[in-house]
Amino acid sequence: MKGLKLDPTTLNAELLTFNTKLVQSCRTLLEIDQVDTWQTPKTEIYRQDKLRLYHCPAQSDNKTATPLLICYALVNRIYMVDLEPQRSLLRRLVEAGHEVYLIDWGYPDAADRYLDLDDYVNDYLDSCVDQVRSHAGCEQVNLLGICQGGTLGLCYTALQPKKINNLITMVTPVDFHTDDNLLAKLSQYVDIDLAVDTYGNIPGEFLNDSYNALLPMRLGVQKNLLMPNQLADRDSALSFLRMEQWIYDSPDQAGEAFREFVQQFFRENRLISGNAMIGDQPVDLQRIDHPVLNIYGTFDHLVPPSASIPLQDCIASSDYQALAIDSGHIGVFVSGKSQHQVAPAIDRWLRARD
Repeated sequence: MKGLKLDPTTLNAELLTFNTKLVQSCRTLLEIDQVDTWQTPKTEIYRQDKLRLYHCPAQSDNKTATPLLICYALVNRIYMVDLEPQRSLLRRLVEAGHEVYLIDWGYPDAADRYLDLDDYVNDYLDSCVDQVRSHAGCEQVNLLGICQGGTLGLCYTALQPKKINNLITMVTPVDFHTDDNLLAKLSQYVDIDLAVDTYGNIPGEFLNDSYNALLPMRLGVQKNLLMPNQLADRDSALSFLRMEQWIYDSPDQAGEAFREFVQQFFRENRLISGNAMIGDQPVDLQRIDHPVLNIYGTFDHLVPPSASIPLQDCIASSDYQALAIDSGHIGVFVSGKSQHQVAPAIDRWLRARD
């Protein structure tokens, strides 16, 4: 570049420092035998096909009356809510006195090629809600839907309003056609029918590459250059590796469900227009008159605030509250700041309506 001057002495010193950090990183990695995640105690109470339903008992005598069911996205693994003890939404919730249940969607294989949204919402999710109601001995559950799981949770609550007490959506897309929704724009240029007909199930690696392509410098070059700092010692290395394990632990997506979700929501924006269909049932968000807490990240590049905020105008609830967290999509769960904000806010909000 014209005008750019490199001082050889400074450059040599920086290269030596970087090389020293690389050597230390290798030593740190050699000391790590296992990357452990999902450390909060849990018990499997139900299974159906690939799905597993877990119960995490409250760790406080000051328990809430209504259990909380967490529905995560299909495209990633549920243990993001329990990445490590010091960065665990799940742990904060059970410590606050909530009986928490979690849906683990598992890993779809060729036998799941023709599962559709009707199967996921009206069969799997409904079965989990009923199992929680039976296990906890209650008529209704509180539902926390995260990302795509929040969209599924909205559909379910509209279809089965009597089974839900309070609804929480977190980094959940509602309006898929906002100007800054990069995933929605990307979906317009992908031949979804060809992809599903070719692959059957959509490979998780395909989706990971798509996510990384949205922020190539930050998620590629910058992350790799800063990696030696992350691997400087065992504790920071484990935190880094736990996140990396989660990022690349991406299940394949059942072909028909993926096709439906992209077509109805990303391409046709049916959720906000009131034309979404789950099986042969229309999804009318105006049937949601429950208390709703909508949590979003102000710097979220996957589900921008503009995609989440319109929820208030789509539902009939007179008890709606939005909570903005100054973080990105994943930071809502794992950032240090969110550990002192998100779970306490959920706890206060639920107790006020318990």
